[in-house]
Amino acid sequence: MSKKITGRLSSIAGVFYLIASLMSGGYAIAQQTSVAVTAEKAKSFAFAAATEEVLRETSEIRQLKVLHPVKSGAQSRAEIERMVIKNLDEDSTPDEMRATELSLKKLGLVANDFQYRRFIINLLREQVAGYYDPKVKHFYLADWLALEGQMSVMSHELTHALQDQHFDLSRFQKWPRGDGDAELAAHALIEGDATLAMIQYLRRKPERMREFMTSMGGSAASNEEILRAPRALRETLLFPYEQGAQFVTKLYVHGGWTTVSKAFSDLPQSTEQILHPEKYFARESPLKVEISDIRTVLGKGWKRLAYDVNGEWSYYLILDELLKSSEQSETAAAGWGGDRYAVYESADGEVMMAQLTVWDTNKDANEFYASYVERSERRYPGRSPVEIAASIQTPTRQTTIETGEGRVLIAQFGSRVLILEGVPVRTNMNALRDLILRNGK
Repeated sequence: MSKKITGRLSSIAGVFYLIASLMSGGYAIAQQTSVAVTAEKAKSFAFAAATEEVLRETSEIRQLKVLHPVKSGAQSRAEIERMVIKNLDEDSTPDEMRATELSLKKLGLVANDFQYRRFIINLLREQVAGYYDPKVKHFYLADWLALEGQMSVMSHELTHALQDQHFDLSRFQKWPRGDGDAELAAHALIEGDATLAMIQYLRRKPERMREFMTSMGGSAASNEEILRAPRALRETLLFPYEQGAQFVTKLYVHGGWTTVSKAFSDLPQSTEQILHPEKYFARESPLKVEISDIRTVLGKGWKRLAYDVNGEWSYYLILDELLKSSEQSETAAAGWGGDRYAVYESADGEVMMAQLTVWDTNKDANEFYASYVERSERRYPGRSPVEIAASIQTPTRQTTIETGEGRVLIAQFGSRVLILEGVPVRTNMNALRDLILRNGK
């Protein structure tokens, strides 16, 4: 499940916030015009003063010096919406958006009529309360929100400004293709850092927490998109804030803000390290897994849309979407050592996904295999078994299923588990399996 887009959203999404009701005015047109000029000037002055004040205190909390002033301003809903679309178009190609959408559908994580790009735009239009843009070194706050209740958002986003001054956030804007799990882990560090700083800012004065909670409870209607979002997307979008904050708290307890700052030069390399900070401290790096391009076996008209890494977090979500057992899904996803997946689409619109996973031990592979088989049995009701020829390697165990969306193969080879979903009936599944196993590493 690609994190190329979901990982980058954290750089523009700010705090996932429950936005209060729109501000309204009640003046006649003539009176409104004369008052608005004065009110706008007063609001701009108050905003600039608040930015300077919050930046100073956040700098003290986070123990990062202000190297230069931070430009700030307010944006309307229309301006924020334009910004959202502009960032999506700059950071993600239409093919990448389509690949993510097809991957989510193939894994059964969203409905077949789900439109990914529309969902992302609607969600961010609803949820963005403020953001720091490292491209232009500018902090923005939504102009329809009362300033008094948004100081915590300012603290969060101004932490990003301080990170940028000291650690250069622009280097995270163009993450290398094909390593989405590590990208999500890096954003968990960034957002977890800002969230912990915000929490400490809130705790300094009791009234801040009251104002924060009041602003969060303003309107249930303002959260319709995130509340009805598919679980896998919602939890992945929240991962940098929730699991990221827990990870950074572990760093902070280990060695204070100094240790947190050092992590920006020694980045977490996987969501596994975010979920299990002891693996970060132990420098337990993920294995790099590569798989062959199987278009030679699939035949003419097929193109590869995605080539990426799922990681422990995505496998937890993929399993638990159907298992509905957090304990089982967490156990099955733990022990992840590395993986690679590829998504292919035919000229006729058929979609196939290949996944090769590596686990720390055979026991870990056993647990994942059993849970993925159970997940697949629920994913494809009315299934029937399929016989395939012997492999170049004898599997520890293997499950094959005939479905309305093509054939499925789940095969374990010691500490490796190979998964093929959506294999066309006319395709030699034995050749696919052997090609991946022969060249997979």
